Amino acid sequence: MKTLYVGNLSFQITAGELRNLFEKYGKVDQISVPRDATTGRARGFAFVEMQDENNAGAAIRALNGSELGDRTLVVNEARPRAARAEDTGRGNGERRFGCG
Repeated sequence: MKTLYVGNLSFQITAGELRNLFEKYGKVDQISVPRDATTGRARGFAFVEMQDENNAGAAIRALNGSELGDRTLVVNEARPRAARAEDTGRGNGERRFGCG
């Protein structure tokens, strides 16, 4: 499984819109569109989990730099987020991802 970072998204983007876009390249397992805790609107980025690494690579090649609405997408492999002081001591095996 491969997790992709998708950046420079519209604040109105939905998981369904991203699923439609990425399923052209293969099976999408999960989509996460982080939302601002105060406003509830999307934060301008998302994570897309694809089952097949080859399909994920095809999606990166096809979609990175492409236009969605009036924005140029940034699509790359998500990297594990660097530990911050508040992240230490979780001990629950939670994986965090950051932008690429």
